[in-house]
Amino acid sequence: MAFIDYYKVLGLDKNATQDDIKKAYRKLARKYHPDLNPDDKEAHMKFQQINEANEVLSDAEKRKKYDQYGENWKHADQFEQARQQQGSGGQYYYDNTGNPFEGYSQGFGTEDFSDFFSEMFGNRGGRSRGGRSSQFKGQDYTTELHLSLKEAANTHKQTLNVNGKQIRITIPAGVNNGQQIKLNGQGGEGMNGGPKGDLYITFVISDDPDFKRLNNDLTTVAEIDLYTAVLGGETTVSTLDGKVKLKVAPGTQNDTRVRLKGKGFPVYKKEGQHGDLFVTYKVKIPTQLSDKQKDLFKQLAES
Repeated sequence: MAFIDYYKVLGLDKNATQDDIKKAYRKLARKYHPDLNPDDKEAHMKFQQINEANEVLSDAEKRKKYDQYGENWKHADQFEQARQQQGSGGQYYYDNTGNPFEGYSQGFGTEDFSDFFSEMFGNRGGRSRGGRSSQFKGQDYTTELHLSLKEAANTHKQTLNVNGKQIRITIPAGVNNGQQIKLNGQGGEGMNGGPKGDLYITFVISDDPDFKRLNNDLTTVAEIDLYTAVLGGETTVSTLDGKVKLKVAPGTQNDTRVRLKGKGFPVYKKEGQHGDLFVTYKVKIPTQLSDKQKDLFKQLAES
């Protein structure tokens, strides 16, 4: 898989502040959000990359590791542990090319270096110089969890099957499409007694026939008849937690938009907080009028 530069994904350089990262993420997430690009697979992929880049760069500790180790930042602890175990000779240089060993100047002979590299990436045990056993973290696993919009709006438990292992997790309300979470120690077994790897779960939220989501807000469409639009009245609208009655003002125009505060999508890990629901009225024009009804409309037109 090609290396993805998180800074380039957000259109930033390495000196970007946290405020720069936040602004860039919000702007791009809004532009490439799946709700605004429902049939654009490239936009969906871009949205996932944007979320991934923000998750890393907005976290000070993750960003520090990423800046030092590039695409291998998830294995930073392994590299550091291995460096210490192999002795103090030599110096590692890391960059964003994805090669954690580029620039190593001294300390290993060719045979030593090959043994070390095999221990790190060859998925087999080994012994370092001096007969010491090298312990390494197990392989990280990745999986996708597909949810409906309504499932993502409610905190609930779900069981995953990962490599034959049943893992039961609690999914907080408000997760985003493309969002990734980590379960510590749910990956592969460590080497030579090392810690287990981690499990990374990416949420994939399907489109909903009734609602469109934009961050924590929802949009929906409500049809009203011509008479209600002209004279005013009431209509019933569906929300995520049931139906509500809305008053329709006299003279309501087609595509009029009203906001229902707090009736949108739950805010992730902020219990009790919700976005808003925006309802767009579509005025339904009658198509089968009786002669009497047509005469009445003619009278209105002439008055």
